[in-house]
Amino acid sequence: MGPLDYGRRWWMRLILALTFLFLYAPIVVLVAYSFNSSRRNIVWVSFTTDWYVKAASNDSLLTAFANSLTIAVASTLLSVVLGTLTALLLWRFRFPGRPLYEGAVALPIVIPEICMGVAMMAFFAWIGWPNNLPWPLSLTNITIAHVAFSFPFVAVIVRARLAGFNRELEDAAKDLGATEWRTLIDIVVPHLKPGLIAGALIAFTLSLDDFVITFFTAGPDTITLPVKIFSMVRFSVTPEVNAASTVLIVITVVATVVAMRLQTPTKPA
Repeated sequence: MGPLDYGRRWWMRLILALTFLFLYAPIVVLVAYSFNSSRRNIVWVSFTTDWYVKAASNDSLLTAFANSLTIAVASTLLSVVLGTLTALLLWRFRFPGRPLYEGAVALPIVIPEICMGVAMMAFFAWIGWPNNLPWPLSLTNITIAHVAFSFPFVAVIVRARLAGFNRELEDAAKDLGATEWRTLIDIVVPHLKPGLIAGALIAFTLSLDDFVITFFTAGPDTITLPVKIFSMVRFSVTPEVNAASTVLIVITVVATVVAMRLQTPTKPA
C-alpha cells in the first residue's frame, strides 16, 4: 500500500469517526445524564437510577408509553399488510392510471410531516371523528394516521425486494398444481421475508417516535410517549425526561437487533 492509499484511508477513517461522533454523541450524553442524581443536566453529581424509578411510577408516563406501544404494534401490522399488497399490485399488474396511483402512494413519503398532520386533522374533523371513545378505540384515529404515512415505506421496500424475484419459480409452482394462494404463501412470501421484516421495522420505528402527526390527530384525552416527553421538556429538561427518552431509544435498538437477527439466514444443521 502506497503513501497515497494510506492518506486516503486515514481521511476516510477520520470522516467516518466524526460522522459517528456527530450522530451518536448527543444520544450518549442523554443516556449518561439519565443516571445523574442532579436535576440540572449541565452538572454531573453522582450515579443513580432513581429517575428510572420515578419514571416507572409516573402513571401518566406509563399510560403514554402503553398508548405508543399499542399504536405502533397495530399500525405496523396494518402497514405491512397494506404495503405488501400495494407492492404486489404495482409489481404484478398493469392498469390505466398506474403512474398516478404510484405517485399517490409515494406522496406521504415526500410531503412535509407537518402538512400530513394538518391534513389528517382536517380529515378527521371533516368526517366528524368522535373524541370521547373508550380505550383502545380512542387510539384508532392516531393508528389510521400512522398507517397512512407508514405503509408507503413498506411498499417501497417490498417492491424493491420483488425486483429480484424469479418469476419462473412462480410458474413452476403453478405447473405442479399450486393455486395462486399457495404460490403466494409458499414461494413469494418466503422470498419477501427480509423486505417484510425491514418494512415492519421502519413502520414500527416511525410510529413509535412520531410526534408531529400524533400531535395534530390525538384527541384531548389521548397522549403518546413522544407527546408526553415534549410536554415535560416544555417546563425543564430533567433526568426523568432523559430516562423516558432512553427507554424509547432502547426499545428502538432492541427492535432493530431483533429484525437483523430475523433477517440473518440460519445455517442448516
